[in-house]
Amino acid sequence: MSSVQAARIPTPVVNFGDIDSTNAEAMRRIIGGARGPLWIAAERQVSGRGRSGRAWTSEAGNHYASLLLAPGCATAAAHQLSLVAGVAVFDAVQAVAAEAGAAPDGLRLKWPNDVLIGAAKLAGILVESQACGDGALMAVIGAGINLAHAPADAGRGATCLLAHGIDVTPARMLGALDRALSGWLECWRSGHGFDAVRSAWLARGMAPGTQISVHAAHGLASGTFAGLDADGALRLKGPDGLLTRVTFGDVTIDTGRAANLGSD
Repeated sequence: MSSVQAARIPTPVVNFGDIDSTNAEAMRRIIGGARGPLWIAAERQVSGRGRSGRAWTSEAGNHYASLLLAPGCATAAAHQLSLVAGVAVFDAVQAVAAEAGAAPDGLRLKWPNDVLIGAAKLAGILVESQACGDGALMAVIGAGINLAHAPADAGRGATCLLAHGIDVTPARMLGALDRALSGWLECWRSGHGFDAVRSAWLARGMAPGTQISVHAAHGLASGTFAGLDADGALRLKGPDGLLTRVTFGDVTIDTGRAANLGSD
C-alpha cells in the first residue's frame, strides 16, 4: 500500500481539532470581516453538513476543509463555483492517487459535484455564498473527502481512498486540493472562463446516456443524462425524449437500468 504525506501550500490555513463545521467557521469569519483566501481545516467535524442540510459524518482521518474567498464574480455566477469545485476535487484526488502509484477505477463526477468511484461516493462539496454589508460577495467552498473511512450512514454507497490502496494524509490532500482549486479558479476567471470549466466537468462526469433520477422541488423525475447547459444546469432527457433543465436537485445514478439514450 502506497502512502502520500504532507506538502506545504501557499494559501494560509487555520487548523482545528474538533469543530462544528468548517463551512460554519468560515461563515463566522466572513461576518467578522475576513476576506481570504483562507482555508479552515479540521481533524473532525461534530456537525458537518452536506447539500440540502444533510448531516455529513466526519470521522478523524478524513479530509475536512473549507476555502473562504472573494470570488470577484456577479452574484448570478456564484453557482458556477459548484462545478469549479467538483472539477478541482476530482483532479486533486487523481493527483494524490497518481503519486501513490494508483489509479482508482471508475473515478467520476456526479452532478453537480459529488466525486464517485464507481457507484460509491468518495467526496462531497458544499458551496455557500454571502453578500456582505460592504458590498463584497464572499464564498465558501467546503470539501469532505473520504481518505481513511467511508461513512456507514451515508444513505447510499460510500468508499474511501484507503479501500483502493491509497494512504494519504489530510494535510497532503489539502495541498493537492489547494493547487487544483487555485488553478481552476484562475481558469474560471470569475465566470468569464466558465466554458472551459464546463468542458472539463463533462470530460470527468457521468457519461451521456447514464440513467439517473433527480429529486427536485417539483418531485422525482427519471431519464438519462444529456449533458450540461451553457450555464451548468443538468439536462435530463425523459422517456418521451423531451429535455428538462435541472438547476437544483439530488441526482441518483440508476445502476440497475441500462443506458440507451445519448445527449443531443
